[in-house]
Amino acid sequence: MSDVTIPASSDSPIASQSELLLSARNLSVNFRVARGGWPWQKATLRAVNDVSFDIRRGETLGLVGESGCGKSTLARALIGLAPVEAGSVRWRGEETVTGAHRRLDTLRRDAQMIFQDPLASLDPRMSIGEIVAEPLRTHAPHLGRAEIERRVLTMLERVGLNAQHAARRAHEFSGGQCQRVGIARALIGEPGLVICDEPVSALDVSIQAQIVNLLRDLQRERSLSLLFVAHDLAVVKTISHRVMVMYLGRVMEIGDCRAIYDGARHPYTRALLDAVPVPDPALARARRTAPLGGEIPSPLDPPSGCAFRTRCTRATDNCAVRVPPLLRGEAGQPLAACWHPHGGSVSPVA
Repeated sequence: MSDVTIPASSDSPIASQSELLLSARNLSVNFRVARGGWPWQKATLRAVNDVSFDIRRGETLGLVGESGCGKSTLARALIGLAPVEAGSVRWRGEETVTGAHRRLDTLRRDAQMIFQDPLASLDPRMSIGEIVAEPLRTHAPHLGRAEIERRVLTMLERVGLNAQHAARRAHEFSGGQCQRVGIARALIGEPGLVICDEPVSALDVSIQAQIVNLLRDLQRERSLSLLFVAHDLAVVKTISHRVMVMYLGRVMEIGDCRAIYDGARHPYTRALLDAVPVPDPALARARRTAPLGGEIPSPLDPPSGCAFRTRCTRATDNCAVRVPPLLRGEAGQPLAACWHPHGGSVSPVA
């Protein structure tokens, strides 16, 4: 993939001239794993392969794809929790992957993470107050005890909890309450970016809506940027300004949220959208969409050329030979890594 500037959303309040917070270029994450059950036979698993994107201040980038496509690995690699094989990650213009450790420390202070399992991500030995206060004690040691306690109680109230909850342990809370604690912990240090790794997938539908609405409110109040990783395309649609679709470690499509949902160009994105449940039974019966066929190839032995070609009804011989870069369509259309996309002709991204 060429070193390109990924455009910000044009149908959202996020303008292209907004401050560029995070920029990933040609990012790759590989793992050496045992092949065939024999520990001495190693193979390379390419979890993230040549991924580039930008996140601007106040923007939400939704990251979607099937299980095993590399979403969570990419999210963790951005803040140094997964090994980066190649490429670069810049935070406010400063390289964090190959730069000095202090630059990675800066990113970890300014970029926080909300994890998928709200209970497992909280230390059972610590009280809720101690859990929320820990980032302040780590990154703001100059703050006094009284000021830390004041900030913790203020943040707990902001996420829908109260002062009485501060003395309790995580096992005393529901899943939704634990996720609110995770959000409070992530935001207590006033970060610029919050990476949400499937933060609502383990919650009931009604609780999902509460958490998503809370994140949207906090984003507006604090001009937060969010990387929102999820399986549920309906949830992603409600919170994202732009959407990036991954398959087998590669970016298949990226563009404005409205453009993706109204006019997806990549066959894989369209298959994902067709699989979204419709609440109206009559409309569901009227839909004439074929389920996505075939099995996901092994990341240890991915197909040549386009990674999606073995499941794509539009694939040709050319798709098996060359890996498609992100290609432009008409003005306003998403960028799609496909030689034969829906919606007309393609041209390389300048």
